[in-house]
Amino acid sequence: MLKFIVDTLLPPRLARFLSAKGHDAIHTSFFPDGHLFNDQYIVQIALQEARIIITKDSDFLDHFLTKGAPPQVLLLKFGNIINAELMAYIERELSRITGYFNQAVGLVVFSRTNLIHY
Repeated sequence: MLKFIVDTLLPPRLARFLSAKGHDAIHTSFFPDGHLFNDQYIVQIALQEARIIITKDSDFLDHFLTKGAPPQVLLLKFGNIINAELMAYIERELSRITGYFNQAVGLVVFSRTNLIHY
């Protein structure tokens, strides 16, 4: 089981999906005023609770490149995509994604054509 925090710009449905797959997943909207959280506060929660940040915000990539992990980051690079299509991509690759993070990979970048880990 992995622990995730899903960033504000992604659907809460993603956290529910991950929870249904046996992971501990929360969405920032589950917190009071969570939609107002800045990136640094999300990083702080991820560090305190050992959570992997799932985001489409490239600022988390910059944070990773300058400071490394923790926290670990799953960066989604899909551009404009409907939630159902995003969920289908994640469901198809979830075992590979979780496998990378279980191997202590710090960053996974996931797009329509690639799943790259660092």
